[in-house]
Amino acid sequence: MNSQKQLISVIIPVYNCEKTIAIAIDSIINQTYKNLEIIVVNDASTDTTKSIVQTIAQKDSRIKLVDAEDDPDRFDAKLNRNVNAGWSARNTGFQHAHGELITFQDADDASLLNRIEIQYDLLAKYGATHVCIDWIQFDEKYLGTKIDPSTYLDDTRIIKPQEIYAMSQRSKGLIAKIFPSLNRAIPFHLKRKRVINKLFFGSLENYPGQGNCPLFRREVLEKVRFRKLADRVWPSFMGRGADKDFNFQVAETFHNNYIFFIPLYLWRVKDQNQRYPNGIDNMAIMPDK
Repeated sequence: MNSQKQLISVIIPVYNCEKTIAIAIDSIINQTYKNLEIIVVNDASTDTTKSIVQTIAQKDSRIKLVDAEDDPDRFDAKLNRNVNAGWSARNTGFQHAHGELITFQDADDASLLNRIEIQYDLLAKYGATHVCIDWIQFDEKYLGTKIDPSTYLDDTRIIKPQEIYAMSQRSKGLIAKIFPSLNRAIPFHLKRKRVINKLFFGSLENYPGQGNCPLFRREVLEKVRFRKLADRVWPSFMGRGADKDFNFQVAETFHNNYIFFIPLYLWRVKDQNQRYPNGIDNMAIMPDK
């Protein structure tokens, strides 16, 4: 690995993930791309998460543990759910990031070993500002493996900037387009009311890439940050949607997002990604040399 490649900051927000945080960090420590700083942002965990991270950090100088700022808006009483998980912790991570490029890793998931290297190469090849890849259902058998991206890389598996920008505009509610200050002022639980919700929500399509682990250039931080639910232009209809809002913000602001459907992220979800019903193609799995 060329040590002169750009420094990449990997931000890992974590809240009460004592059972999974070591796996998540391990998948980043062992990335084929080595010029990393790993910023673990403890988001007010009450279990043993923090001590686990401290122990791991003693063995790898690239790891830095910081505490997230307090988030009084974490729980929405009207919706009876946590709607702001991780948004503040990601912004805290930005404050500590020194990398020319930035990405994320969720504390209950993992990445294939060449996830970041592939994103880096694609970002450089296409001159992109922001690159997302694809996910596959978490399975322990994929931990510590890497894949040949050429198996999945063709024009049918690429979404280009103009199409992503068009999605951002379709997904943007009318009020947000015309009266952005009013959009921020109306409480979210009211935006979801019947009939009126059509004014605040657009097409409701999700960001099509794996939105929690984009790789993007530092210049993004000059204009885009994660936002609390009340300020999001692209929230999910049920609340949250911090990643969706961030990624569509970048698409609207920079017009230079790319999505590559290469399964590099191991996501702990109930159902398999229908693009890969049989998992990762065995021919794509590469030996770890």
